[in-house]
Amino acid sequence: MQKEPMTENDYQILTNNLNDMKLVQRPKILVAIEEARQLGDLKENAEYHAAKEDQANINKRIAELEDLITRVVIIDPASLAHDKISFGSTVKLIDVDTEEEITYTIVSSAHSNPEIGNISFHSPLAKQLLGKSEGDEFTAQLPGGKKEFEIEEVYYDESKLC
Repeated sequence: MQKEPMTENDYQILTNNLNDMKLVQRPKILVAIEEARQLGDLKENAEYHAAKEDQANINKRIAELEDLITRVVIIDPASLAHDKISFGSTVKLIDVDTEEEITYTIVSSAHSNPEIGNISFHSPLAKQLLGKSEGDEFTAQLPGGKKEFEIEEVYYDESKLC
């Protein structure tokens, strides 16, 4: 079972979303199913089929979140040393070939958004960054091929985790 590191804040958001799905969204879908059922013939009842599809989707998402919650390990990144890359570290990388500077923060999969520089702890790049330090050069094996990077800076920026 793969553990999922997560901040306390991310965990609260996750559990709030799960509770909303279970206590608000799913009951609304059940009402919609019942109302659609009363419209008559279920074979040609678009409202009924749409509500049943919504029910299947929310049940699937609830199961995914429940599974994720069982694997969560709460970590306070502020309590970790960030001289070496770890969960919550922000990393400035230089692409050796293009000299482009790229900044990533290693976050939980629930908070991952590569477009804003947040990469999941479980992503291929993050796995290869963990434990490295400023000044290290390495070749990353990524889905699109190999890339050479130099680690310019490693630091902790709490604002990146909110």
